[in-house]
Formats: sequence, C-alpha cells, structure tokens
Amino acid sequence: MPDSGKVDGRFFDRHIYPHLGASRAEVRVGPRHGVDFGVVDVDGRSLVVATDPISIVPDLGFERAARFAFDVVCADVAVSGLPPAYLSVNFTLPPEMTDAEFAAVWETIDEEARDLGASVVAGHTARYAGCSYPWVGGATVMAVGDPEEMVSPDGARPGDDLLFTTGPGVEAVGLLTTLFGDEMDLPASTLDDARERFGEARGVRDALTAAAAGPVTAMHDVTEGGLAAALCEFAGSAGVRIDVEREAVPMRPGVEPVCTYHDLDPWRATSSGSLLVAVDPAGTEAVLDALADRGTTAAVVGRVDEGEGAFVDGSRLDHPRVDRSWDVYADYAGGTD
Repeated sequence: MPDSGKVDGRFFDRHIYPHLGASRAEVRVGPRHGVDFGVVDVDGRSLVVATDPISIVPDLGFERAARFAFDVVCADVAVSGLPPAYLSVNFTLPPEMTDAEFAAVWETIDEEARDLGASVVAGHTARYAGCSYPWVGGATVMAVGDPEEMVSPDGARPGDDLLFTTGPGVEAVGLLTTLFGDEMDLPASTLDDARERFGEARGVRDALTAAAAGPVTAMHDVTEGGLAAALCEFAGSAGVRIDVEREAVPMRPGVEPVCTYHDLDPWRATSSGSLLVAVDPAGTEAVLDALADRGTTAAVVGRVDEGEGAFVDGSRLDHPRVDRSWDVYADYAGGTD
C-alpha cells in the first residue's frame, strides 16, 4: 500500500478482492481495481453504486469546495450513463468547522443535487476530535435504470474509437495554482491560464451528455495517477488493447508549464473532470458535437484493439501506481518549498 493515495492493483487483489462478504447472484459487477462502480440487478433494473471520500478545502471557499466535492463523488456513477439519483452522505467533521461553514457546504450540495435531480436518502453528521481537512467524510451515490441503457465499465470493444475530454492534469494544476499560485515563480499569464483549469474539473454532466449522444460502450473518469493510470485501468477492465497517439491528446493552457515547474508529468497527475470514452465509430461525431455544445474540449485520441494493455505511440504504458501531485500539494500545505 502506498503511503498516500489509492491502493494499487496488487494490494487490492491480495487483501481486498478475496474478502468481499457473501456471494449473491444479483451482484452483476462487484469491486474490481480500476472499475468505477458496482451493479446490482433488482427486478429487471440496474442499481449502480459507488462510494468516494468527501474532500473539502477551506481555502477554495466552502461553496466552491462543496461543488467540486459533489462532482467528484458523483462522477463514478455518472460514467455508467445513468444519472445519479440517490446519495447517502457521511460527514466526520473537524472540530474547528463552524456551523456556518458546514451550512455553506450542505446548502451547496443540496443545490447541486436538486439541479441533477438527485435526493439525499441517508447520512451521518458529527464532529470528531482527530478529524481534519480536507478529508471530512464520504458519500455513496446510486443510480437506477434500464440495464440496456447502462454503460458497462468493461464494455470497450475492439474497433471502438477512444475519446478523451478536457485534458491531462487539469485538476492538479487548477487546484495547485488556485491555492498556492502566489508562491510560484511563474508568469502571471501562465498562472491565470492554469487557475481557469479548476473550473473544468467537473465531468458528471459531460459523462451523461456523452452517453446520451452515443452509442458509448465504456467510460472511465481520470483521477489519481492521471491519464496514464486511467488508460491502464480502462484496458485492463475490458481485457483489450488501447492504442493512443500522444499528439492527439488535448493539452489545456497552463498545464504543461505548471507541471514542468513542479517536475510533474501531466499524464500522471490527477485530473478529475476528464473522461476516457469508448464509442462505436458510428457515434463518434455525435458525441464530439454534443460535448462541443457544452463547451467541453474533446478529441479522438486512439482506438480499442484486440490484445491487452495500454500503448502510446506503440510503446507499452505502465501504471504509475503513485500520483506525485499529492506530494506537491502536501509540500505547499506544510509550508515547505
């Protein structure tokens, strides 16, 4: 297990996968490393379920932090193509969080949930000694729909086009420069570009838009380990080979110079809000057009083929296992250079 961040596939397969409680026939998709959600069949419908931590960064402002947190916890369900419908939210709050600050977070989550058509159905809220920002709890998100309308996490097929939305590193770069840009010896124009990326780190509605425009065969959101990790996980979950052209991958303004400044690889830095989307070629233009109508950058970056593994310009891509952007964040937050 790494010192920080998600466990890797080896840890998961050794310690978690063999111990998943009782086996039940209605569990169609259970926990698997690199797979965003589980699926339970209930009376001919699919119940899609995912759980994620809630991260609140006070320096973003509590409303802005809550909008970002809400999108992150809903993204793993949204890539099923079914809209999030139910939330169970657990808050383990630090003692220093005031009632007014919590109210700002909760009222923002309520606003976002209403806009998405989702209801909070259960939860737990308390302050506990020893709890601290940014990790203040967790949430389980659920969607219910027709199994035929669900985008399977392992549905990518040889011959599919592979689309990538937004760009690599947008979350890491946007968050770091929004919080710590004044401490970076970079041109003001670069910092302005980079700070704008944080507003792009929201992929829930992009996922639902792509699925509706389809036919989409699989989606995966790009989180810890960045695009490199997501490509490896995407290929592994479907048992296919993915071939990507590096030059085809969109790079948003401000990302490369900020990553270079911090000795980060943009492809290996967390990028919530970015999506990998496998599409039947007959639907590729429709998906691209629908995303463009939302103002979302998207491009065909490769193709799904027979075989196994992820390849960039013909060379096999290894899973990064560790996301160094968290170390950079920790250095700034701890007051070190």
